[in-house]
Order: sequence, then structure tokens, then C-alpha cells
Amino acid sequence: MIDSLARKETTYDTQIKALQQGQFSDPFSFLGLHANSEQQFEIRAFIEGACSVELVSLSGNINFSNINDSGLFVLTLKNVDLPEPYKLRALYHDGSDHVFYDPYQFKSSINQNDMYLFNEGTLEHAYRLLGAHCVEQQGVSGVRFTVWAPNAHSVSVIGEFNHWHANQNFMRKHPASGIWELFLPEIETEQCYKYAITDCHGNRFEKADPYALKTQQSPGTASVIQKSIPQVSVKQSKVQNTLNRVDAPISIYEVHLGSWKRRENEGARYLTYRELADDLVNYVKELGFTHIQLMPISEYPFDGSWGYQPVGLFSPSSRFGSVDDFAYFIESCKKAELGVLLDWVPGHFPSDPHGLHCFDGTHLYEHADKRQGFHPDWNTYIYNYSRPEVQSYLLSNAIYWLEQYQINGLRVDAVASMLYLDYSREENEWVPNHLGGRENFDAIHLLQKVNTRSYANQNDIMMVAEESTAWPGVTNSVENNGLGFGYKWNMGWMNDTLNYMKRDPIHRQYHHHEMTFSMAYAYSENYILPLSHDEVVHGKGSLLSKMPGDDWQQFANLRAYYAFMYAHPGKKLLFMGAELAPREEWNHNAGLDWDLLNSEAHHGVFKTIQKLNQVYKSTPAFYELDQQPDGFKWIDSDNSQQSIFSFVRFSKSLNEHVVVISHFTGQVYHQFRMGVPAKGVYQVALNTDDETFWGSGVNAVAHSQQLIETQDIASHGFEQSIQITIPPLSTLYLQFVTG
Repeated sequence: MIDSLARKETTYDTQIKALQQGQFSDPFSFLGLHANSEQQFEIRAFIEGACSVELVSLSGNINFSNINDSGLFVLTLKNVDLPEPYKLRALYHDGSDHVFYDPYQFKSSINQNDMYLFNEGTLEHAYRLLGAHCVEQQGVSGVRFTVWAPNAHSVSVIGEFNHWHANQNFMRKHPASGIWELFLPEIETEQCYKYAITDCHGNRFEKADPYALKTQQSPGTASVIQKSIPQVSVKQSKVQNTLNRVDAPISIYEVHLGSWKRRENEGARYLTYRELADDLVNYVKELGFTHIQLMPISEYPFDGSWGYQPVGLFSPSSRFGSVDDFAYFIESCKKAELGVLLDWVPGHFPSDPHGLHCFDGTHLYEHADKRQGFHPDWNTYIYNYSRPEVQSYLLSNAIYWLEQYQINGLRVDAVASMLYLDYSREENEWVPNHLGGRENFDAIHLLQKVNTRSYANQNDIMMVAEESTAWPGVTNSVENNGLGFGYKWNMGWMNDTLNYMKRDPIHRQYHHHEMTFSMAYAYSENYILPLSHDEVVHGKGSLLSKMPGDDWQQFANLRAYYAFMYAHPGKKLLFMGAELAPREEWNHNAGLDWDLLNSEAHHGVFKTIQKLNQVYKSTPAFYELDQQPDGFKWIDSDNSQQSIFSFVRFSKSLNEHVVVISHFTGQVYHQFRMGVPAKGVYQVALNTDDETFWGSGVNAVAHSQQLIETQDIASHGFEQSIQITIPPLSTLYLQFVTG
């Protein structure tokens, strides 16, 4: 027998008030199917705006009672078998209706061990636990929403599927873990959603999903239901697997996807990931680079941050297309045997209200103390690295990009700001560690954990630190008290050499050490030599504009400098446009000036970079012993008067070697004698003063094949020597070809 009337003696005033105010902390204890006695059951549904609700039954729909027109509908059942699972039908005043599975009849599907590991700070795949995931429960397909908000009083899912109604889909809390969960049946993908959170003070606000796999493009701030966790299917080839080793050639092209190229005839719109898969990949391959490094592509709200203030760490920016489009771009890089590195930002996050700041009404992801939790330089918030759940969040994000998208490595941004508690702070503006020092032990532990687990899962990747201080052992293993990175940016080399190159050639003799000092510490870390985006913004001017002299001298300086860089120990990184030699600094709001390639001078720089990559990759002496003293020997490091630097690079066989001469004045030196390490013949492999590159065309030797035979005349500590002409503002590579 069915009792369709609500029992008048029973009131639900307390529950109705809590539901209406969005403060119902335990919805599964009240909503859904509940036993009143051994033979009587009650189904309760809270659907504001509905005029009636029915239980969908094969024998005919059964009406619920509307309690006090409050939105609470109750149906009492006696001795009736319910469909498993059952559906409800809500009717509205405009005549519309909605048939749906009652979400409060479904049991939790969260793995208890995963929650334990998450709270422990070791869940490497937390993105599979948290976020929105298409799953099947009790034979019904739908989306499981899961979010960590331990201090929230209540949390509900809002989105296009429930018309952003905050009182419709309250979530279940797992008190021990602080995780909230709700399975919504028959929800379509590609719909926007957020979490409506009520804090312990009764304040209600909306937050995007920290683990969303897809995010609305700015100015939208919602998360988007993605049909599945992305997975790049193209694996690295055996050839590509060698490209991340310290004895391999690594030359990196750093790219800001929003300003590499624009579709000027279509309103200067961005290129999509699929367009970039054609244009950018082919271009970088033509230039001869081994890797593409993408400036941050995790979703970010403000274009002017260049991606360094992300709010969607798991979401490839929708500015350039869908998640599948991004996966297609990565697959295209791999098919072209180009490695892909991502700029990763675990040091801070922005203050946007839909982001992580005060996520559940408390300082959940960041430190509560402003001296620890706020970054004065960037007006951003600093992660609380001591919190295990934050460790799981960041660790799993690194693993996500490396495993799901098969990314070849991460360049970790602003590592120095993570390592030092007093970074960019005055006295009394920071909190010392428990030993009274300035080291951030929690951040150190996180970086060590991320590096250790990333390399343990995929040993053919490269983890790169942008670290600007003299912190010891950045690229040492964790077992040897290091941070565990594979590489570190050599900021000292960059600063010193650019300072030298800015000087008028007549003054360079007094600053000769700026070009040689880097060899005093060249083997202390595994270095990458960076000429990155940071050197061509904020009024610093372009690389070309830094060079002294007239038009010809500026281009000659730049070509010679690039060649010096490629010959110096360490892997190489150039920011996009370096090959075009623009006169203006980088503008993120516009594409590169591709018309520069119509200029002979600018095209000469393009061909120089192309030639440098070709010679670099084909010459083991330039990369095999980057990290070993046996790979480098000065011929003359003290010729300051003529501003000439000469050295030898050796391969593992040691018999294979290249003599490098960089000259940074406008003079031409004829019959210049220089010692060399072996008797035989050398060949000019590169001359940046060649007319092909828009140089003056001064040849090192008169021989048509650019061959130089050694002489039994001792010089520079060697028994053999050569006599050559040294062109103005140039770098020469002399390759040993026969003994």
C-alpha cells in the first residue's frame, strides 16, 4: 500500500532551512531513500522551483508531497519494490519537466586508499581521484565530482546541467579526508561547472575545480567536464629517447604560443594547437632545434601574465583549442622527433576569486601568515608546501603532464623564490625555519619529491630548474643532498656575457673576464645556457638592440655571440624571434615580425641559427662532454687586448675536436698564429663573417675548401700551430678532419 501523503505530525523545518541557505553539510543523511521502519520507506528530494515531483514507475508515476511549498518533496512507500536505480520526474510552472536519476541513491565510489595517500602527500595520480570524471555507477553512466574542501560547511555542484542552482546538488563529505563527492547520472560532457562552497561562517562563494582537465577561456572562469583523462598515444622513438641525456645535443626553442604567429587577416587571432602542429613544428624542425619549450599553457586568466599566474594547472589553455587539439599538437611534435618541455609554475598562484585563494573559506592551499603565503613581487599567493594535500596536488600535476601527455620534461619556474623564505623580502617580513635559517625546507622537500618520482616513472625526461642563485647541488641527486633536477639554467653565464656584449668593443678589453668566468663553475651543475624571454622584455630591448655599433656591427656582434654560445659547454635555449633579430623587444600582444626575413641582414641571422644547429647536432665535441673538464680546454683565455677567446671542444674519443675562436672587435687580424692540440688538417666548419650570413666575407684561409694545415711551430703551450686570418666581430669553428 502506498501512502502518498506526508505525515502531518512530522516537520522538516530545520532541514528545509539548511537546504535553502546552502548549509546542509550531510545531504545523504536526509535526501534520497531512507527507511522509516521495517516496512516503510521515505524518498526525499529537494528541488526548488518545481511545482510537483513524481516517482517514475512502470505501473504509473507516483506523486510526492510538497512540504510547505518549500522545494522539499517527500514520498512514503510501503511494501513496494522500487526500480533499481529509480528515477524522478520534476514538473515546473512553465510546463517543462525533467526526468532524472536521484543522485542521492548512489553509493560512494571513491577508493579509500587513494584518499589516504592524498592526505599523506604521496598520491601521484590525484587527478584521477579529484575533479570531474565520467564513470559508471550501479549500471548508470554519469559524472563523479570530487573536491577537497575540509573546512567547508557544505559544498554543492553547480553548472549548466542544473542551471547553476546552488541548492540542488549538495555533495557528500568524507570527514576523515576532507573530500566532498557527488555522482550526477546522465550528465553530458563539455558542460561548464563550479563548486558552490559555504564556509563555517555562512558565507557562500563559487570556485573553479582545481583538478579540472578543461577550463573556460577567459573571461569565463568555469571548469568544463572533459570526457576522459587525455592520453597522448605517440611514444618517443629510440632516437628521441637519447635527446634528454647530458651527453646528447639539446637546443631548445622557447615559445609563447599566443605571440609566435597570429592570423593577421582574421583579426590577428591566435593560431590553434592544430595550426601550430603544422606551422610551428615544421618551422622549428627546419631551424634544426631538438626541443620546443612552451611558456606556461596551464589555463590562466590574464594574458599579460604570459601564463605564469595559472588557475587551471591541469587544463591546457583553451585559447588555442580543445584538450584533444593540444594532444594532437604534442603528438605532432613527437612524430617530428622534437622533444617538448613545459614551463611549470609551482611557486605561486594568482588572487582571482574563482581560484585557490581561501578555497574553502580558509587558507587551504596557501599559508595564512602573509609573511609566508603572499609574494610581494607578483601580488600572488605562495603554496603551503608543508600541507600533504598540497604536495599531492603539485606532485600529481607534474606527473600528469609527463605521463598523460608524454611531455619530455618540465622547466620549473622561479625555483629561487621557493627555496628562500626571505626571497625578495625585507627584515621582519619573513618567518625563519625551525633552525632559524632562511631555507624553505618544505619547498625543498616538495621539489625533491617531484624530481625523484618524475625520474622514477620516466627516466628519459629532463627536469629543469630556473634557479638564479648559488644554491649548491641543484642538479645533484637527492641521495647526494641535491634537489634532483636534471638541468639548471646558467643565469650567471647569461648575465655576464650579455653585459660584455653590450659594451663598445673598445671597452671590452677591460671586461674580458665576463666571457671567461663561467668556466670557473661550468661543471658544478648540468647547465643550460638561456637567452630566454626574460632578456627581451620590460624595457631591456631586443638582443640586437643590445649590441653596440652601426647596423652591420650590431648584426655581426649578434651572430658571433650566438656562435660563442653554441660552442660553450652547456645545452642551448633561445627564445622565439632570436633567429629573426628583431629591433624591438618582444610584445606578447602581437605575432613576430615575419617580414624581417625579407631583409638580407635579418635573414642572415636566421641562416646563422640554422647552421649552428646543424653543426652543433652533427659534432659530438660540442655536446658529449658538456659536464666533464675533459671536454674543454682553453687555448688562450687572456687575450684581452685583442678581445679574442680561443678554446678547444673535445668529444668522448678526444681525437675528435673543434677549435673555436671568438673575436669581438672590428679589427681584422692577418697571419694570426694559434696553437692547436693535434698535427694534421683543420677545416673551417663555420665563419659567422661569411657573406652567406651578411658578413663582410673575410675568410680565415685562402684555401677554396677552407682547409688549414698545421705547422711544427709551438704556440700557446701546444707543439703544433696554425696561421689564419681572424675576421672582425666573428666566431670561427675549425674542425679537425685528419691527422
